[in-house]
Amino acid sequence: MLVCKWEKLPVAMQTDAVKPYYQALRKRNFSLLLKRIFDIVVSFIMLLLLLPLFILLAIAIKLDSRGPVFYRQVRYTQYGKEFRIHKFRSMTVGADKGSLVTVKNDNRITKVGKIIRKLKLDEISQLIDVFEGKMTFVGCRPEVKKYIDAYSEEMTATFLLPAGITSMASLLYKDENDLIDAFDDPDKVYIEKILPEKMVYNLQELKKAGVCHDIKVMFMTFFAVLGKDYAKKTKAGEKKENNEEKGKENG
Repeated sequence: MLVCKWEKLPVAMQTDAVKPYYQALRKRNFSLLLKRIFDIVVSFIMLLLLLPLFILLAIAIKLDSRGPVFYRQVRYTQYGKEFRIHKFRSMTVGADKGSLVTVKNDNRITKVGKIIRKLKLDEISQLIDVFEGKMTFVGCRPEVKKYIDAYSEEMTATFLLPAGITSMASLLYKDENDLIDAFDDPDKVYIEKILPEKMVYNLQELKKAGVCHDIKVMFMTFFAVLGKDYAKKTKAGEKKENNEEKGKENG
């Protein structure tokens, strides 16, 4: 979890656009160490407590449709490293050969898949990835290569930390499937509109990484699953927050 020395970063990340985020995180290395300890302890406890649910979901998925229990797609995490994410399979086998964005009423989603996606249960298997250190509880959601290729230099700063199960961007854009449902080319809309908007929040949150912030976002995620909606900030609100952050850094 600790941020490595600048010269050890992938060359593509050693840019002026990434440097401000790198410098901010290097000052928080102790907080990042606590964040990793928190990830290990909490993910281990949750895996033990949720083991019966894991078994029930595995049985339901196998009875509902042909294919494996887990969907192991290649995603990208800290320093742009590849890993195979753990997600309870909610779609038919081979569904990822089409669009990589899931729209509302997507016919690739299985009957059990509709339920577990609605309740966000397909994501809980990522506790395995958190325990292994490939992910963290709160961080930029891991993307597939098609979308990584669309990142700007500044967006690659999100690779300074592991990918996360949840984030503020995820909460604010939990209805992204509805946003792109009306378009003929959901991948294009996601790359050109949704991804850049989400990245604004991901980059803002990067400098706040730590246990206290993680706990706050995790509680917000819990309430979001129960139905609570969180409003996106206005431009004025974002400007105020950025000024407050600069004031803290200069103080």
